[in-house]
Parts: sequence; structure tokens; C-alpha cells
Amino acid sequence: MKFIKLLLVFLVINFSALGLGIWLMGDGPTSDWYTSLQQAPWTPANWVFGAAWTAVMLCFSMYMTLLYLKEPSTKIVRLFIIQFLLNVVWNFVFFNQQHVALGMLVITALTLIITAFLVTYFELMKFKNLLLLPYVVWICIATSLNLYILIYN
Repeated sequence: MKFIKLLLVFLVINFSALGLGIWLMGDGPTSDWYTSLQQAPWTPANWVFGAAWTAVMLCFSMYMTLLYLKEPSTKIVRLFIIQFLLNVVWNFVFFNQQHVALGMLVITALTLIITAFLVTYFELMKFKNLLLLPYVVWICIATSLNLYILIYN
């Protein structure tokens, strides 16, 4: 029962981050500003972003639940809060405020935090690290998209 309750907490928090990020980005991905940018050839269709983030947050919620049950520490909570804030802030900085360079800094920091989870808890989580791989892959793709826009615009 403890697992289910904690999983629900992480699901609510993670999907709240997505919802808040969407709200803060405004019309971001459909704005004239964004659509007029030179975008990476590997930029996925808009619907892919929603599907990817949904899968990422489902897996990440499961990962966080299992991790916190194994090691309920303030370090894990701090990393999680930083991840939450960076995830939300990137949407605001990049899409709403149109600060591509600052967005690059934010998404790079987010990439480092997710990588820190993987590296720091690799031995503890063993095969459960597979739950973090969708986030690692997706954030690397997102970072590359941001970098492409920074370089070519």
C-alpha cells in the first residue's frame, strides 16, 4: 500500500510539472516566433512531445517511487525538487520569454540532474535504472533540439 500511495504522489507531482510547464509556455510551440526558427531536421512532430513526456513521467514516477522506498533521503528529495523546477522553468524561459541561450543553460542543468540520478543511484537501483532511460534519452534529444536552435538562429 505504501508503494501505491508514494507512486500516486510522484505521478501527481510529475504531471503537475508538465501541466505547469504547458501553462507557462503559452502558445510556445505554435507561436510565430517558434515556427519561424530554423529547427533541427530531427525535430519530431508536435504530438510526439506530449506522448514522450507522458511516457517519461510515468517511468520517472515509478523510478522515484522505487528509489525513495529504497533510500528515503533528503538528497533524493532535493535532486527531485531541482529536477521539477528546472523542468518547469525551461518551458517559461524558452517558449514564453524566448531566451534560447538561457533555455540551453536550464536544459543542460536538467540533463545533468537526470544523469546525476542515474550515476549516483546506479548500483542501488540496478536493473530498475531502465525506468530512468526514457528520461535520459528524451532529455538528450530535447537538449540537442535546443542547441540546434541556439546555433542556427
